[in-house]
Amino acid sequence: MAATRTAHTVWEGDLLKGSGTVTLDSSGIGSYEVSWPARTEQPNGKTSPEELIAAAHSSCFSMAFSHGLAGAGTPPTRLETKADVTFQPGEGITGIHLTVRGEVPGLDAEGFQAAAEDAKKNCPVSQALTGTTITLTAELA
Repeated sequence: MAATRTAHTVWEGDLLKGSGTVTLDSSGIGSYEVSWPARTEQPNGKTSPEELIAAAHSSCFSMAFSHGLAGAGTPPTRLETKADVTFQPGEGITGIHLTVRGEVPGLDAEGFQAAAEDAKKNCPVSQALTGTTITLTAELA
């Protein structure tokens, strides 16, 4: 069964001096301020599209990785995933780097790396971002 999730943004003003609020409608967990300076300089308590993409990618990758490991008979005890999304003004998003550290009983480093690469390739967010270079560092704890 397909699921649709919704968020919306209200923006006021021009790009450089304006600001907005993005609201996570489906979950109802909150509204977050966004602005150009938060995107290109310091966040100062505001979020950015890149931070939201990083959140989506790190969680999706973790789910896909956990599923793949369990399907191979080596379910993880713990996975900790960080996504760094790089934004270059004038160019856009120039890359995403995933870093994962995991505890997986019965799996060696080579198997962990192979499973991580598979999850990077096949998680739905990675697939949606195929126009972006995605790199990976995977470390077995």
